[in-house]
Amino acid sequence: MKRVDELLADYAAYHRTRGNVICHFVGIPLIIFGIFSLLQLLRFGSTVGLPLTAAEIFIAIVSVYYFTLDAKLGGGMLVSSALLDAAAYAAGDWRIGLAAFIVGWVFQGIGHAVYEKRSPAFLKNLLHLLVGPIFLLNEAFHFRHVIPAKI
Repeated sequence: MKRVDELLADYAAYHRTRGNVICHFVGIPLIIFGIFSLLQLLRFGSTVGLPLTAAEIFIAIVSVYYFTLDAKLGGGMLVSSALLDAAAYAAGDWRIGLAAFIVGWVFQGIGHAVYEKRSPAFLKNLLHLLVGPIFLLNEAFHFRHVIPAKI
């Protein structure tokens, strides 16, 4: 089994209920948007007339990791990250990002407390903080077949 399949299977074991997955479809993009909004406060000049911020550097680093796991998921995450980064730039206010970040985590908490009735996967393995976004992308586009691990 490939590493990406193991990570997705382990993550899927903590996300078996539809309500929890729906909460994650709302919460994770809000969290990522919030992180990008906050990282845009750190500017390093400009490229092609646009500011280069810590958000773009973060996206580049994480994209390398995603591409090492799977090319389709890596490409999908690069596109979705660019869209969320552009939305954060357009919003232009770190307070909106902070609010989105907090609301996103509320959705995560509701998903696990109300629907899944178990702790989030990242409490077992911090790497799952990076797996969550590719899990959702895979759920949406079915790039890989995932069988939840037994826990």
